[in-house]
Amino acid sequence: MKKIKSINIKLLVLFGLFAFFASCTNDLNVVPKDDDDFTSEDFYSSPDSYKQFLAKIYAGLAVTGQKGPDGDSDIQGIDEGFGQYLRGYWQLQELPTDEAMVSWGDPTLPDLNNNTWNADNRFVKAFYSRVFFQVGVANEFLRETTDAKLDSRGVSASLKAEVKTFRAEARFLRALSYYHAVDLFGKVPFATEESAVGAKPIEKDRVFVFNYLVEELKAMNADLKPAKANEYGRADQIAAKMILAKLYLNSVVYTTVNRDAEALTVINEIISSPYSIANVPYSNLFLADNDRAAVQNEIIFPIRFDGTRTKTWGGTTFIIHASTGGWNSEMGVDGGWYGLAARKEFANVFSNLTGATDKRAIFDSSSPLTIGSVSDFFGSGGLKVKKFSNKTSTGSIGSNQTHVDTDFPLLRLADVYLMYAELAAKGFGTASKATAVGYVNVLRTRANAALITTTDLTSSFVLDERARELYWEGHRRQDLIRFGKFTGNSYNWEWKGNTQNGTGIDDKYKLFPIPQSELNTNTNLTQNTGY
Repeated sequence: MKKIKSINIKLLVLFGLFAFFASCTNDLNVVPKDDDDFTSEDFYSSPDSYKQFLAKIYAGLAVTGQKGPDGDSDIQGIDEGFGQYLRGYWQLQELPTDEAMVSWGDPTLPDLNNNTWNADNRFVKAFYSRVFFQVGVANEFLRETTDAKLDSRGVSASLKAEVKTFRAEARFLRALSYYHAVDLFGKVPFATEESAVGAKPIEKDRVFVFNYLVEELKAMNADLKPAKANEYGRADQIAAKMILAKLYLNSVVYTTVNRDAEALTVINEIISSPYSIANVPYSNLFLADNDRAAVQNEIIFPIRFDGTRTKTWGGTTFIIHASTGGWNSEMGVDGGWYGLAARKEFANVFSNLTGATDKRAIFDSSSPLTIGSVSDFFGSGGLKVKKFSNKTSTGSIGSNQTHVDTDFPLLRLADVYLMYAELAAKGFGTASKATAVGYVNVLRTRANAALITTTDLTSSFVLDERARELYWEGHRRQDLIRFGKFTGNSYNWEWKGNTQNGTGIDDKYKLFPIPQSELNTNTNLTQNTGY
């Protein structure tokens, strides 16, 4: 059974709910609503309040409201499970690709499968709302923890120093959500703690927010704790560097400007840090006890889940249940939702391997998953993916068979190894092919896969290797876009573009639309091209 140690992830009883405005993007200026007749200053009379508020921001990545797993959601207008942060992010990054498909027929959900979404898609709107709710809560925390506010409350010097670190973590969490928004939506409604509360946020384009994030991530670094010096599940300097490296690596997509030199510098800093590739079987990274020390070595930033303390219908509870059918006991859960599978093309990334069997192929291709509309819509069915499980490394079942214990590795070192390999494969600067092969072979040795040589290290190989190592971890859409394989006809998969054998799609699908409901309520916003 897991605990987030001294972070109390129970949502703030004293603080009450967070108020909503007509437009979810106004949540960038969230203010607390006093349901229990406590003023905000009463709340801050307790020295513990600052850490509790910070915990609310972290918890926003995992839970959906004030009463886990449901009953009092932070956002409205959609099933609470569908509106959970990680579930929304995962769906937008995975379902439009060859790595995943969903069988359920909820209105507008199949549109993510076949790349036909529009500005009225409920699941696009749900994640858009969740992202900017997170930004709004972080902004409010930063407003309430300025030096002037702390001095007015007579906060001790020791607590003031601690709050300085808390503020850096809140800035990290805000940057994380803005990074997700830049990747998925491009331009964003933008506000910080300096923005007027209650004002409708203004729109900033992708380049502006990219540049803001680069400077913000650099600026917060000194106030974050050093690598692995924070409690597990909380951000440190390396977590911030990893988002920075991701921005640089995707800079051509985001800004048209190549920032590979900066990416390589930061990547080398991360690889030189105390984090290391976990000396455990690959499958152990995705089990119910993946918070144990041996695995923590590799996971730079997880979204933490606990079947007792962080109950949700999203997150890894969603991933494990929805990818499970009648084999639920094998996965440590009390029932399968018969919803998620990988498309048949995904198996092809493992088909060109020789020698040893790749232990990362944790799926069953011998008996395709034909469930619900999948058997009709996807023809041959899908691959049963068993990567995430609610069983521990010793074979025990997690603390709760309905709500799982498995953390989600949002940022992990193996990704950084492959980022280095990507730069080396395209012959960038001082990125050494020999060094890159060494990094790749560390991962392949753990996977019991055949080792490679410098001759094998091509960009095409790296894209496939990223799929083999990182599938279902929320990377595939971004990777396909960066490698030029998402839109157009250079790579097709079943039902891409709403045809059974797959067809090219318009470049507009590299971004999701701004929800129409947001355009209706905030005239500062404009739609993405093509929608």
